[in-house]
Amino acid sequence: MRNLKLLSIALLAILTLAACSSTGRTVGENVDDATITASVKAKLAAEKMGTLTSVDVDTRQRTVYLNGVVPSEDLKHRACNIAWGVKGVQSVVNNLSVKVTG
Repeated sequence: MRNLKLLSIALLAILTLAACSSTGRTVGENVDDATITASVKAKLAAEKMGTLTSVDVDTRQRTVYLNGVVPSEDLKHRACNIAWGVKGVQSVVNNLSVKVTG
């Protein structure tokens, strides 16, 4: 049991160091960005507008990137406003395209 505990601690330390070196960012920065991404996705899903759940959300250094296609300019702007409303967001890059019908 003790060996398993030591192995777990060693593995956690290795993964933490690997995460820092692979992204060039601290674990805290990675966690902050992941938390922001999860919060934006949850708020988009809570809007009950099905199209907003298909928006791809990525966060890098507290900048949220919105990608995908939405059916209207209103939804494009709404998604951007939702992202801005999440705590910790410093900027939003709205790469959403509006689907052309016809």
